[in-house]
Amino acid sequence: MAGPNYSSRAGSPHDPRGKERFNEERAAYTVASAQPDIEAGIKAIRETVATLKPVPGVYRMLDTRGDVLYVGKARSLKARVPNYTQVKQLSGRLQRMVSQTRAMEIVTTNSEAEALLLEAQLIKRYRPPFNVLLRDDKSFPFILLRVDHDFPRIMKHRGARRAKGNYYGPFASAGSVNTTINALQKLFLLRSCTDSFFANRDRPCLLYQIKRCSAPCVGRIDEAGYAALVDQAKDFLSGKSSSVQADLEKQMAKAAEDLDFETAAILRDRLRAATFIQGSQAINASGVGDADVFALASKGGQIGVQAFFIRGGQNWGHRAFFPAHTKDVEEAEVLADVLLQFYEEVPPPPTVLVDRELPETELMAEALSELAGKTVTISVPQRGDRRRLMEQASRNAVEALERRLAESGTKAKINRELADFLELDAPPERIEIYDNSHIQGAKAVGAMVVAGPEGFLKNQYRKFNIREAQTNDDFGMMREVMHRRFSRAMKEDPDREGGMWPDLVLIDGGKGQMSSVRETLEELGIEDVPLIAIAKGPHHGREGREVFHFPDGREKTLPVNSPLLFHLQNLRDEVHRYVIGAHRAKRSKAITASPLDEIPGIGPSRKRALLLHFGTASKVRAAALEDLQRAPGVSEAVARKIYDFYHASG
Repeated sequence: MAGPNYSSRAGSPHDPRGKERFNEERAAYTVASAQPDIEAGIKAIRETVATLKPVPGVYRMLDTRGDVLYVGKARSLKARVPNYTQVKQLSGRLQRMVSQTRAMEIVTTNSEAEALLLEAQLIKRYRPPFNVLLRDDKSFPFILLRVDHDFPRIMKHRGARRAKGNYYGPFASAGSVNTTINALQKLFLLRSCTDSFFANRDRPCLLYQIKRCSAPCVGRIDEAGYAALVDQAKDFLSGKSSSVQADLEKQMAKAAEDLDFETAAILRDRLRAATFIQGSQAINASGVGDADVFALASKGGQIGVQAFFIRGGQNWGHRAFFPAHTKDVEEAEVLADVLLQFYEEVPPPPTVLVDRELPETELMAEALSELAGKTVTISVPQRGDRRRLMEQASRNAVEALERRLAESGTKAKINRELADFLELDAPPERIEIYDNSHIQGAKAVGAMVVAGPEGFLKNQYRKFNIREAQTNDDFGMMREVMHRRFSRAMKEDPDREGGMWPDLVLIDGGKGQMSSVRETLEELGIEDVPLIAIAKGPHHGREGREVFHFPDGREKTLPVNSPLLFHLQNLRDEVHRYVIGAHRAKRSKAITASPLDEIPGIGPSRKRALLLHFGTASKVRAAALEDLQRAPGVSEAVARKIYDFYHASG
């Protein structure tokens, strides 16, 4: 099938992948106060409409900076896009979107189903402020049973599914997949080691001793016997657990009859592992097969979606989602958007169960079938096991949302207390926390972590390799980090419209660090960013006696049992954890560097060849020219270059 046809306006926008550019406050003004902007938006849309054809496709609304405001799909672009010029028929949300629109980009597709999939893909990529967004950046873990080896390996897998093998999932969390793999190893005795570890064994490892591997690496099981275990594992993971258990029971009975009690005990332990896996399923999903279950709950203007993942009649976990930008959007439409964005990351199962009728259900099923390469059905269960499963998912959705609202209430209270204590105009939406790490000035690294109202924004963390500050000059290091961070912010977003300027800067340090940061920002002409330094008290914080330093020299403290103090300590500890990790990584890289790295024009493959041939870098240095020429992969010219590098004075 041919791919989409891209038709772009003149002057394409910069690529915004991986960035959260939009602040919802940009869309919070009224239509009445922006009437001239609406006219400009309508004009831009009409200019695009004049070039459209009655074909399926996807459209993007762009603002003055070229950032994506909204992504939509259409069966007929020529019929759909003109609707945005009928302002009185649009919701307030879409009216605000039109008022900010200054250009459009069009992508034509071969079918409406293809347009639907592309729409979800572009929403995930651009994160537009006027689309419903599935705010979940965690990839889902799978169990992978590889098939590219005579003795296949069982392992946890995340990310792109490039390796050859059978994938089972998704699992709701790393914990659930780890627990299942441990039980599967006890049940089927499959190896989990890497191929290189496998190839270099001359005796069984600890996993064999604790009866979690059959030790194919040293011949304790032949290829046919191991293949039988692999087949059993595939059957079990595909939902044929009862037949696997029956087979194990027969083998155990036979071993007992033959008085082979050692084998019978091993089979008994394997049966217990099978029972453990099935007993850990808190949800009764027997008879459902492979299915995902989605139920939606709404309360207080917020929406939660609960998902159950059922594979082979077994529950492989559940997860709650809390989509963003749902105001003024129908609940069924929100659920449909969540499904489409969710299946951008996860292969669809044959059955998707939902708790309500969705708009364009048949089209969605067609799109998901195209994505999965097999038929996918979407249905609302009415009776039997599936209905009971849906009722359970609905109860979980309500409970998850109530927990979320309770947590949000606590976080909102903490943010209000934070604003009061630090004398801010309003609760901060974006907090940046800074620290640096070094050992006597060596391998110095600065770090920034970012926190929002809902927690840490880990995709916006940054580290700074210190380049100019002097050895052991903590204040100079902080000045360098601040200068680089805010000089770049001033260049890239001088109007502070991109949502990337902090409402509060929290510095790990005392008066000296505060003075360094304040002076650096003043040199850049920035005097309106709130600054606070958090320093450990006279007992090094062991009693919670942190001191908060203000730019004007004042100091404050909080009670040792204050929830606000715990919150600020958590922010400080997170940047400390991150910067220490970055520093250790930099140190480790330096420790593992090879003297051969200093030779210009010698690549990694030749370095490996030299080390394999001579054993150590010092022997390479001491080698005669003739010896260098005899090394595999080293030409006469390369040998001469290496020899001259070490013997230039001669």
